[in-house]
Amino acid sequence: MTGKLGRTAAIVGAAETNRIGKLPEMSRLALHAQAARNALADAGLAMGDVDGLFCTPAGPNELSEYLGIVPRYVDGTGVGGCSYMIFVRHAVAAIAAGYCDVALIVHGESGRSWIDMESAAGPPSGPNGQFEAPFGTSGAATTYSLPVMRHFHQYGTTKRQMSHVPAATREWAVLNPRALMHSAGRITPEDVEASPVICYPFNRLDCCLVADGGGALVVTSMERARDLRKKPVPILGTGEATAHRMVAMMRDLTTSESTVLSGQQAFAEAGLVPADIDHLMLYDAFSFTPMMFLEDLGFVPKGESGPFLAETRMADNGSLIYKTGPGGELPMNTNGGGLSYCHSGRYGMFAMIEAVQQLRGEAGKRQVANLRTSLVHGPGRQFAAAGTVILSND
Repeated sequence: MTGKLGRTAAIVGAAETNRIGKLPEMSRLALHAQAARNALADAGLAMGDVDGLFCTPAGPNELSEYLGIVPRYVDGTGVGGCSYMIFVRHAVAAIAAGYCDVALIVHGESGRSWIDMESAAGPPSGPNGQFEAPFGTSGAATTYSLPVMRHFHQYGTTKRQMSHVPAATREWAVLNPRALMHSAGRITPEDVEASPVICYPFNRLDCCLVADGGGALVVTSMERARDLRKKPVPILGTGEATAHRMVAMMRDLTTSESTVLSGQQAFAEAGLVPADIDHLMLYDAFSFTPMMFLEDLGFVPKGESGPFLAETRMADNGSLIYKTGPGGELPMNTNGGGLSYCHSGRYGMFAMIEAVQQLRGEAGKRQVANLRTSLVHGPGRQFAAAGTVILSND
C-alpha cells in the first residue's frame, strides 16, 4: 500500500472567498472564480499559469469557460465533502506524470442562498428513493444519526461525551475572527444538550452551519514550489476510498471502511503513524463524525473516542481545557470547524486551507505552537467515500 509520490509536490497557494456566510449576490460560479483568483494571488501565480483544473460542484467544462482558461488536464471527481482531499491526491499524481504543472483545485457553494445550485436528491426510482426515503430519512441529520445510535448501543458512548466536540470546537472559533460563530461566545456540553433537538441524538449545536463560500488550492512540484511567493507546504501522503452510497448499506455502522483504507494509504505513503501528527482537521458535519474518524484513523482505540474526548482539565482561570481544544493535547478543527466556522455543503476545502495556514504560521490567535505535521480527513456523504492528506512545513 506504500505510495511513491510523497514529498514530490506541495501546496503553494491557499485562499477562500473574500467573505463567507450569507452571500446572495454571488452565484456558485462566482464563488469558484473569486476563490481561484485569491489562491493564485497567494501563490504569486496568474490564471494563465494553470494547466490542471480540479473542481466540484462546478464541472471543469463550465469553470474553465468562466475562468477563461484551456487546461490540458481536468478532474471533476465529486463524491461529497472529501472531494478536495481526493483532488490533492489526484493533482500530485498528475504532476508526477507530467500531465500538468500547476494544478488549481477549486470549491464554491451557495449553500445558504442557493444561487445556481442543483438539488442532490436523487429520483424516486433511484436506490435512495427506493430503500431509504420510504423509511423516513429526510436530510443529513436523519442519516448521520444511524451510525451514532449503533455506536451508543455497541460501545456505551453517550450524548454528554459527544457534546464535548462542539464545545471544544467553539473554543477555536472564538479565537478566529472569520468564524461565523466567533461572536456567539463559548458553549459548554450542557449548552449543546439544551439546544433544540433536530433529530435524536443531534441537537442544533451538534449540527454544522449552512453558509455560502468557497476556497481554492494551488499545487505544483516541489522543484517549482521553491521559487514561488511563500514557503511551500509539502504533501507527505494521501489516500482515498469509497465503500458504499447509502448509509443503510454500511457493513458495520460503527466503522467507516473508506476512512480506514484512506488513512492507511496516507500514513504508509508519508511513513508516519498517528503519534507523529501534531494537528488534525477532521470533517465535522455533525459532532459525531470526528469521533468516528479518531477511531478509524487510529488516534484512539475503537469505541473509546467518547471517554477520550470527555476528559477535560481546569485552566488557571477556571475554564475547561478540552482534549482537542486550545491548550489540549490533540488540536483539532482549529478554524472552528463545520460546526462553528463555516459549512457550505462540501466542507473539505475549508479544512484543507486551515491546515495550510496553520503550517505556514498564519493562524493568528489560534496558531498551534511547534506545529510540523497536519492530517486532514473527510467523508463523502454519510461515511461513504473518504479522502486523507498529510501535510508538513518541514
